[in-house]
Amino acid sequence: MKYKLIAILLLMAGIFAACDAPTKNGRRKRSANLLTPVSSGNPYEVMVVADDSVWTGYAGRAIQAILDKPMQGLPQEEPQFHKSHIEEKHYGNITHLFRNIFRIELSNMYTHAKMTVDRDVYSTPQMILTVHAPNQLEASVYITEHTKDIVSLLSSEEINRTANDLYFKHNIKFAKAVKEMFGCDFYIPTDIKKLKIGEDFIWASDDGLSSVQNICIYSLPYVSEKMFTKGPYMALRDTIMKKNIPGDKPNQWMQTNHEFVWTKNITVNGAFAMEARGLWEMRNDAMGGPFVSHTRLDEKNGRVIVVEGFVYAPNKMKRSMLRRLEAALYTLEIPEKGKE
Repeated sequence: MKYKLIAILLLMAGIFAACDAPTKNGRRKRSANLLTPVSSGNPYEVMVVADDSVWTGYAGRAIQAILDKPMQGLPQEEPQFHKSHIEEKHYGNITHLFRNIFRIELSNMYTHAKMTVDRDVYSTPQMILTVHAPNQLEASVYITEHTKDIVSLLSSEEINRTANDLYFKHNIKFAKAVKEMFGCDFYIPTDIKKLKIGEDFIWASDDGLSSVQNICIYSLPYVSEKMFTKGPYMALRDTIMKKNIPGDKPNQWMQTNHEFVWTKNITVNGAFAMEARGLWEMRNDAMGGPFVSHTRLDEKNGRVIVVEGFVYAPNKMKRSMLRRLEAALYTLEIPEKGKE
């Protein structure tokens, strides 16, 4: 009886700890407890649970095609997700603690294919996507037709996890500098700590030896809607980077590779933004790599604010590094009131 009482008290303590987790701007700090331990796996890893016959059949090949599709904007091909596979009979105990799980469940009890989403069932953070279908063919068709939904769910879940963590643990010095210069909240990882401050421009870098992760923020006076289109954006970016990110020699500076830039309109914190991703290069030098940026309108202050992450990592895979920086871009909060 004594040990049962202790177990119950520990369980209740875990539940209360989760309920009392600190919040900031409506966000809750994640904390594992006895009910949901810390999940396993790395960001953008997906474990597919399906019998071997399904994995090698129509449905399995459909989800593999999605996970293996190259991520846009990288200098070398890298899949947008890392995948693994286990059979249904091995799903449980340790394996169900994985952070991202995609299940294919076939049964004649289903009259049509559908997908369900469950979060933090066995661990934290965790998302389980399950496609329920009467047979492989219908599962395959459903997965293919909902490719964008599946990619969006997996990608946004990881971005939200990283961005949420940054609200509670970030580079305080950088956040303070951004607040003083732009009047905005913007949070980046603590290891990106080397700062360079210019005119309406702040650049932070981890100054790594074999790879370098960078984030910058800058503002421009708002002129017209054309600033949110590909051509003018690249021209403005080249001007800003030439001024603020020079090379070792006078004839060297950062510029955009105009042949490899993709833009699209997205929503960030309920507001419009233009996302751009592509390749940067150092003029008259061999340096280069991928970048991703958000261009936002600060209507109250009559300006455009751009936040960007870029990577230099020769001979290394760059997907995970760039994704980490991309998540930080989503933490930018532009004040509703004018800058004082």
